[in-house]
Amino acid sequence: MTAPTMTPAKLAVPKPPSKVAVTTWSIVVGAAFLIATATLDIDWAALVALPRESWEYANLMFAPPDWEKLPRALFEMWRSISMAWLGAILCVVASIPLGMLAAHGVGPLWLRGALRGIFAVIRAVPEVIIALILLTVTGLTPFTGALALGIAGIGTQGKWVYETIESLNDDAAEAVSAAGGGKLAVLRWALWPAAMPALMSFALYRFELGIRMSAVLGLVGAGGIGSMLSNYTNYREWPTVGMLLIVVIAVTMVVDAISGAIRRRIMEGATARGVERSR
Repeated sequence: MTAPTMTPAKLAVPKPPSKVAVTTWSIVVGAAFLIATATLDIDWAALVALPRESWEYANLMFAPPDWEKLPRALFEMWRSISMAWLGAILCVVASIPLGMLAAHGVGPLWLRGALRGIFAVIRAVPEVIIALILLTVTGLTPFTGALALGIAGIGTQGKWVYETIESLNDDAAEAVSAAGGGKLAVLRWALWPAAMPALMSFALYRFELGIRMSAVLGLVGAGGIGSMLSNYTNYREWPTVGMLLIVVIAVTMVVDAISGAIRRRIMEGATARGVERSR
């Protein structure tokens, strides 16, 4: 008796784009490029000379860098990290409850629409603009940078929260509701335990982004390593600038590695708990 032959299922092969579509898109992209270059008033001679001049400035900064001001640089870098950490905490404390209320099935329709609109407006305003607005109230302090990072992060973090809540499995929420629990009970015993690992991972990622942005905010007077970098760049003290860049890059990479390892542990633990519950 011969074994039955298995016929592979036919796979849907996507049709390649037509030549007319490719040509049309090529014309659109080319026209957009020409319009952009025409409005930016680009100096092509300076662009050609950019690699050579970049090499010259690299020699000024790193051959060799000035390590005399390293202790102060590390202190200012610590202030930038503290600024990012405080901003991340303020962002998480505000965005988690607001983001949950913006999720479908949690908050009423009018509140969901209002909160999502607020999140969208906040995301449209860069951190630097928020810091410049806050400078008129709080002054040139690192706390201004922390507030700017916290407020700016609410827009992104709030969106992550309600999208995470809406992507959860409904089984746990339905079980709590069937047992007589209200919306608060569903949030506490069904939605929050399931969403917490992802939200904590997002919070750590926001902290990583805050460290990078804290250096940028320092350029507008918010303190930290950015202010030190701006001052020495203005005075053309290139060996010190090179040392500061090394500190920023090294510390940022170390923090990213530590935060990434913590985020992986959080998500791996959440996956393991999900497997155990499924058994």
